[in-house]
Amino acid sequence: MSPAGRAARRGRWGRWALLTVVPAELALVVCLAAGVAVPVPLVVFAEVLVGCALGAEAVTVARLWRRARGRGLGRREAARAAVRGAVPAPVRRLVAHELLVMASLARWVVRRPHGVGAGDTVAGYAAGQAPLVYGLLFVTVVETVGMAVLLPWPVVHLVVLVLDGWGAVMLLGLHAACAVRPHVVGADGSLRVRYGALVDVRVPAGLIVSARVEHRFPSGRLLRVADGVMELVVGGRTTVTVELDTPVEVVRPLGGRERARVVRFCADDPRATVAALREAGGVRTASAG
Repeated sequence: MSPAGRAARRGRWGRWALLTVVPAELALVVCLAAGVAVPVPLVVFAEVLVGCALGAEAVTVARLWRRARGRGLGRREAARAAVRGAVPAPVRRLVAHELLVMASLARWVVRRPHGVGAGDTVAGYAAGQAPLVYGLLFVTVVETVGMAVLLPWPVVHLVVLVLDGWGAVMLLGLHAACAVRPHVVGADGSLRVRYGALVDVRVPAGLIVSARVEHRFPSGRLLRVADGVMELVVGGRTTVTVELDTPVEVVRPLGGRERARVVRFCADDPRATVAALREAGGVRTASAG
């Protein structure tokens, strides 16, 4: 086996080890915080495994960085290449999503939308899911209070409070990401279809053959791509259908890539969205429904 093949194999083993031992370590921490009696040798063994997995991953990143530097890349570019080679794409995307969600909370507070330029038209979609989000937040608060009353162990109270608090922040952050990352009709006739920090599909100007208001109620998940048709569902529905001359790339939340020639998405005011596309010159034939 070539040196590159051996390095790739070591990298895969290191990633699998990390993905295995880190959740086990988190479970061990929760048990200790809850007062569960865990044998000392088991704790030591778990810590050694985590240390070995992290060390192996660090060695893999360092080797990939040196190899990238040897190809003439700068320090920053080499670091990015090393991380891409050592960390699976789904993990990178999940970490990036967590950071973007936190940033979206700050943008939401100061009312500063993302990716909206001069002359662009915003097409919001967060209003359709707001009742569900606030309902879930209310349930989370009630659950936290109920657990504090029913459970007699202070340590468990703390664990539940931290988990519920983090869940509430993430839920609110997901809604904030949808509020500050709306769909955007560009001044040049382009279209950007988004769902928070999870989905971002760009349709360049000149590709849209037609756009129309069309209320559909597809069943299933948030994002579905099949037979060249993309459906981005919010509140159980889509309200705008856009047909393209050339398929565009659709990147799934965990990095999978598809192509779609028909794009269906939800806008709070679909008529205004279609009208904005027509006025920007981005649609060859448009119908306001």
